[in-house]
Amino acid sequence: MSDHALSFWVTAPGCGEIRRKPLAPPGADELIVQALYSGVSRGTESLVFNGRVPPSEYTRMRAPFQEGDFPTPVKYGYCMVGRVIQGPAEYQGREVFCLHPHQDRFVVPATAVHPLPSAVPAGRAVLAANMETALNGLWDAGVLPGDRICIVGAGSVGCLAAFLAARIPGCEVELIDINPRRAAVASFLGARFALPDAARGEADVVIHTSGTEAGIALALRLAAFEGTVVEMSWYGDRAVNLPLGEAFHSRRLVLKSSQVGAVAGARRARRTLQSRLQLALSLLNDSTLDGLINSESRFADLPNTMQRLSSSPGDVIMHRVRYD
Repeated sequence: MSDHALSFWVTAPGCGEIRRKPLAPPGADELIVQALYSGVSRGTESLVFNGRVPPSEYTRMRAPFQEGDFPTPVKYGYCMVGRVIQGPAEYQGREVFCLHPHQDRFVVPATAVHPLPSAVPAGRAVLAANMETALNGLWDAGVLPGDRICIVGAGSVGCLAAFLAARIPGCEVELIDINPRRAAVASFLGARFALPDAARGEADVVIHTSGTEAGIALALRLAAFEGTVVEMSWYGDRAVNLPLGEAFHSRRLVLKSSQVGAVAGARRARRTLQSRLQLALSLLNDSTLDGLINSESRFADLPNTMQRLSSSPGDVIMHRVRYD
C-alpha cells in the first residue's frame, strides 16, 4: 500500500490541482479510508473555487479536515464516501460517509465516520451532506401537514427539500426553477413544477435555494399573509438587494435564515450534529434520489471539472466524483 495520498486543492481563484502528500500512519482510534465517491456541493464549492469567501467568514466556513486557508491555497469539500481499509475490527471493510475534502485515501478518527445504512448504496450516499442541509431547512421552516410549500431553486438542496416536503401528509409542494427541464425532476420527486412566472404563490412556507437575487425576490412575492420565507442560499462576498419596501411589512412576512452548521433551534435539545447526519443518511433509502446525481467524472479530472461546474454547470444537479 502506498504511503502517499492524492488530494484536490484550490490553488488560485478559478484554478485547482491534484497534490501528492504523505499519508500519516493511523493512531489506535483512527481509520484509513479508501475513497469510493465524493460529491461536489456546487453552490458552496463554486464560491470557494472562485475565491468568493468573505474574510469575515474564513473561520466559520472551515470544513472538517480542511487544509490551507481561504482564499487559497485550500483543500475543501465535505461529501465523501469511502471504505475503511485499516482500523479497529468493527470498522474493517465498512462503507462510510465522512465530511472530508476530495482525496483518494485519508486518515480520520473513527468518530468522524458514519457507517452507511445497509439499504443505501455508496454511490447515492454522496447526497448525505445536502440531505442534511435540506432536513435542517425544513426543521427551521417549521413545516406542518397540509402546508402549501414553494421551493425556489431546483439544485441539489432544493430538490432534496422538495423530496422531503412532498412526503409530509397533505402538503402541496411546488418546485420552481428557470430551467424547464427540471419539470421531469420535480415529477419523480413528487412535486409540482413551475417556471417563475407561473408559480402559484400564497404559500405558507417558501424555501429559497437558488442563490440568486431574483430568486429571493420571487420567494418574498410567493409567501402568503404571515407566511415564512426560509433563506438557504449563501452568497459569499456578494451583496443582495431585497424588496422589503413593497408588501413585506403589510403582509407580515417572516424572513428566516437557515444554515447547516447548527441544528435547527426547534430540534437542538433532542438532536446532535451526529444524529442529524445519521438521520439524513437513512433518508437516502429511496432509489428515486439516484436521478439527482446526473453528472460524474474521474478524480484525476477534478481540476477541469471544477472549472466547468463553477462557470457553466448546465443541467447538473449533483456531480459525483469517482475514485478508480
